[in-house]
Order: sequence, then C-alpha cells, then structure tokens
Amino acid sequence: MDCLIISGMSGAGKSLAADVLEDAGYYCVDNMPASLIPRFAELFSSSSAKYKKVAFVVDVRGGESRESIVSVKRQLNQTGLSCRMLFLDCRDDALINRHKATRRRHPLDDSGNIADAIARERKLMEPIRAEADYIIDTTALSSATLKSHILNMFGGEKGKTPMVISVVSFGFKYGIPHESDTVFDVRFLENPFYVPELREKTGLDKAVCDFIFSDPAAEAFSSRVIDLLDLLIPRYIKEGKTSLVVSVGCTGGRHRSVALAERLKDDLMKKEHNVVIRHRDIEKG
Repeated sequence: MDCLIISGMSGAGKSLAADVLEDAGYYCVDNMPASLIPRFAELFSSSSAKYKKVAFVVDVRGGESRESIVSVKRQLNQTGLSCRMLFLDCRDDALINRHKATRRRHPLDDSGNIADAIARERKLMEPIRAEADYIIDTTALSSATLKSHILNMFGGEKGKTPMVISVVSFGFKYGIPHESDTVFDVRFLENPFYVPELREKTGLDKAVCDFIFSDPAAEAFSSRVIDLLDLLIPRYIKEGKTSLVVSVGCTGGRHRSVALAERLKDDLMKKEHNVVIRHRDIEKG
C-alpha cells in the first residue's frame, strides 16, 4: 500500500492537495489524529485494491505533538509499508493574506493575532518539515500550478522524473521571483519592445518569437541552458530535491523572457521531465 501523510502550514494548500490526490485515485482522510494512522493503515493494507493508495491529512488541528506525527511515519516504514510525507509551506505574509481573504480563523489564533498564531504554528511544525520527503512552497503558486505539482509528483506517470521543474518568466524591474533556484538574464538580446509593431504583443506571439530567435545568440543560449540543466537535474534528484524553479528574466517580463521560457519548457518536456510554466509579469505594463 502506498501511504502518504500530508502536513504543513494552515492555509498553505493541504485541502487542495487532498482533493487533487483523491481525483488521482488516493483514498484521503482529513484531520486524522496521528496516533490512529497505524491502525487505519493496517486495515487499509489488508482490504481491497480500493485502498492501495491512501493519504492522511494531519496538522495542528489534531492536538498531538509533532514528535508523534514524525514517529508514526517512521513506524509505518519499519513495518514494511511505503509511507512518505508531503509538507506544504508558504511565506508568512501570504498566509496572513489568505486567512484574511477567506475570513477563516487560524486554528491556533485565540487572541485575534494571526501573525502570532502563524509564528507559533511554524515553530510547532519544524520537526515535521524536517522529516518531510517532499516540500512545496505554495507562496507564488496558483491553484492550477499547485495541482500540476501534485499530479506530477504522485500521479504515477511512467517514464517521467520525480522532480517538478517550474519555468518562470519575469521582469527584473518587478524583482526576481523569491522562489527561484536558478536565474537566467536574457536582457542581452534585442528588445522587441522597441519595435513598434511588436511592442503590444508578448513572447507568446509568433512574430515576437521569430524576431527574438532570428538572433543566433537566442538559440545558442537555450541550447547551453539545457546542457547545464542536463548536468544539474540528475544531481539534484540524487540529493533528494523534488522541485526546481528555473527563472528567466528580461526588463519587463513580456517579450524575451516569455519566449525563452517557452523554449526551455518545450525542450525539457521533450526530455520527459515534469514541467510547469508561469509567466509572472506578462500582463504588466
């Protein structure tokens, strides 16, 4: 039986993750007390094929010590069951905004101070995060992108690597994406912004893409980045890294970075990698 424990910060996306996994064939149990997981796992493992993939959502709502959650995972693995842990994290300011937007009380908020409750929860969750096999920072992820991450990790597609590679285009004038693992600057290429008939288009338009790749340097750059990633990705996977964010930046994030990011995405997908793409600043002026 494939057993997955989903944990993480309140508001980081655990409910969405459970919904996605349920659609992918997992039997999901929300707000499961950690002490009951071994018994449930035993029952599921001896039952029909319906329960061959099970996910338990555990967090601070259970009221149990974080050490008990960690020990349960280790206990299950010692009994021969395959048990992994997914931890969903998120930056504090984004969590505060999410709680305000949904108007839902944080489970540890007993004084009306959301920031304090999040700080307390983060301290409590440190041992669980350290034990996790997979960590996803959802701060900058849309629901659709998070869904893609979950499906790529646990959807069971054969032939694909276990790492999710996020290719992000951005504009330097709006800041480098904080989640970036590697950043490439394509401002050395001629800017379509200064070509009147291309200014209002984006790197998704064929005319802009053709203009950018008419410069041999664009093709050479893409080829060299892929060569570099071919070297890095297997080593990252060997070290246990499950996600890689490759950011490509130009001045405004509408033309050059978009076109180059799309090319990198296509080249990585041809190599059977799990790839998602996001154009962070494409709609900005």
